[in-house]
Amino acid sequence: MLSLIEPSLGKLLISEPFLMDPNFKRSVILISDYQEEGTVGFVLNHPSLLLLKDLIPEMPRADFPVYIGGPVATDTVHFIHRCYDIINDGQEIAKGIYWGGNFEMLKVLIDNGSLMPHEIKFFLGYSGWAPDQLKDEITENTWIVSDQYHPDVVFSDNEDELWREVIINLGPKYAHVSNFPEDPRLN
Repeated sequence: MLSLIEPSLGKLLISEPFLMDPNFKRSVILISDYQEEGTVGFVLNHPSLLLLKDLIPEMPRADFPVYIGGPVATDTVHFIHRCYDIINDGQEIAKGIYWGGNFEMLKVLIDNGSLMPHEIKFFLGYSGWAPDQLKDEITENTWIVSDQYHPDVVFSDNEDELWREVIINLGPKYAHVSNFPEDPRLN
């Protein structure tokens, strides 16, 4: 299942169905930085048991779910959003999808109820690859790269179905993969 699309900013990485690494099992990752020095992305479908207000007590109204962005720097909080019009900050990583921004402004917007969970996603840590590491993993069929997705997919709260949904969206060549059991011994 060699991926025909090259990884780059704003693309999705979809784990192959039998990847057993618990950090990336049935993962969908949004690439948020792609350079010669390496790659950064966020796992979109691995929720934690925390809400943002659990991590930042001075934000008691922050009832936003927090996702495990990856195994790197899990003591850091990151966010992606699609509300540049009110945050007025962030690096565009895909059409209408931004990474980061002014955190002080974000706190004000959350406190006054201006942001909704379907507009923003928070992550503990991130996923990272050294130079050429991601390309090597793609060559080894660990990842499928996709640019065929609607921005709603990135902000989906249906974590259990997200991996399957993006696989099916790749078309008939990949759709059968969506039905593979998580444990290949059950096949």
